[in-house]
This record gives sequence, C-alpha cells and structure tokens, in this order.
Amino acid sequence: MSFFNGKIVLVTGGARGIGYLMGMKSLQRGARKLIIWDLDEDALIEAASRLTKQGFLVETDQVDVSDATQVQEAAERVLQEQTVDVLFNNAGIVSGKKFHEQNPEEMEKTMDVNSLGLMYVARNLLPAMMDQEKGYIINIASAAGLTPNPGMTVYAASKWAAVGWSESLKLELEKNGTGINVLTVMPSYINTGMFAGVTAPFLMPLLDPDDITTKVLDAVERGKARLREPFMVKLTPFFRGVLPAKVYDFVAGKIFGVYDSMDTFLGRKRESE
Repeated sequence: MSFFNGKIVLVTGGARGIGYLMGMKSLQRGARKLIIWDLDEDALIEAASRLTKQGFLVETDQVDVSDATQVQEAAERVLQEQTVDVLFNNAGIVSGKKFHEQNPEEMEKTMDVNSLGLMYVARNLLPAMMDQEKGYIINIASAAGLTPNPGMTVYAASKWAAVGWSESLKLELEKNGTGINVLTVMPSYINTGMFAGVTAPFLMPLLDPDDITTKVLDAVERGKARLREPFMVKLTPFFRGVLPAKVYDFVAGKIFGVYDSMDTFLGRKRESE
C-alpha cells in the first residue's frame, strides 16, 4: 500500500509546474484529497478542473505565501475541516539578476517567498500534525542552497536559508519525538520554463519535471530526509568540504561551468511556481 493512501495533501505553488505534478501524482498514489495553494487564480481553476474531471477530490485557495496573514487565514480555513498529512512546500520565485541590478523590492520578495514563505506555511500547519503525531513536510529548496552561483545571488541566499531551516526543523522534530518527517529537496535546474535560457553545467543536465517529481514522491515513500539531483549535486557538499575555496571555485566554475550557467538566463514573464 502506498504511503499516500488516504492522506490529505497540500501543495503550495501547486497550480502548475512541479507543484501540479506532485499533487497529481499524490492523488494517483491514493491520496484522499488534494489542497492546492497558488497565487494565480486562473491557473488554480484550470488545475482543479483537470484533476476533478479525473475523479479526484481537489480544493483550491488563492494564497500569497509571502504574506504571513494570508497564510494564517488560509491555514485556519483548511484546519476547520481536516489536518494536512503531507505538505509540499513548493512555491518559489526566481530572481536571476546580477546583485547590483537588484532593487530592494525584488530582494525582499525573493527572500519572503523562498525562505519565509516555507516557514509561514509550515508554522501554521505543524501544530495540528504534532497533535496527531504524524505528518510529512517536503521543502522544495535547490542545489543553489549548497553552492555559490553568480547571477543568482539573492536566489541562492533564499535557498541557503531554506536548506538551513529545513534541515534544522527535521532535527528538531526528531529530537522532540513528534513523529513528523521532513524531506529537503535540492535539485539543480528543472526544465519547467522557470529557468528558461540557463546553460546546464557539465554532467548536470536540465532535470525532467516528470522524472524529478516521481523521485520526490518515491523519497517520501521511503522516508528519506534529503534528495539531491542529479548525481553531481549529491557530491557538492563533499567537494566544498574537502577542497580549498580556490580549488573548488576552479572546479565548479571552469570545469563544470556552474558559475557561467546563469549568463544566458532569460526566465519567463511569470516566474512563480
């Protein structure tokens, strides 16, 4: 029997991209209900329509995860009826500019969505999980939270914060015996359009959305705490730990081309996932 069987699943940024795929696959694996939070109302309507036509139970809400009040109010609406068993903390935005080109509003929004947004959502749903002594929180971070990368300084900062918080939360919940698992997902570039124009580093091809979302759900089924993809991303912490800084920068920048990957970045007009 699948881990997802009979579960209530909530996905932020779930109306499109990998958020939509993770929600859909949760339903296909037996989830009882899917709750989708997203900022794009039209995308929410379309996603719900596609899934309900397949016979799935879907609930949607238009939520800006960077707004603490909105998140609290949306969580209260959800918790009036049920406890969320599985949370996919997926909503995120990309800020692909050189640091001197960033304005304060862009910096604040990137940090709010990619870092604080994860915390706001988890903070409001976690107590109910703790009451039932079970639950799973999946935080979609990034390989950018493991290594520096010019051209995405603010984005990298937001993901470093996300990784640090997510892994600390995992240890805290384990230490306190809550019965709640945390999975930190750290993928390289995913081919969803969010990173349109990037140059994939050597040995790190763009990840296929269908493939990476299946791996995320498989990791949940196995109770894993970390998922890093593709394979070279798994080695990043080791290389950064054993190599002198200048040597690591040479390997990452000159050999693998990580530091040039954002030079061709285009993005898309609407960057939220």
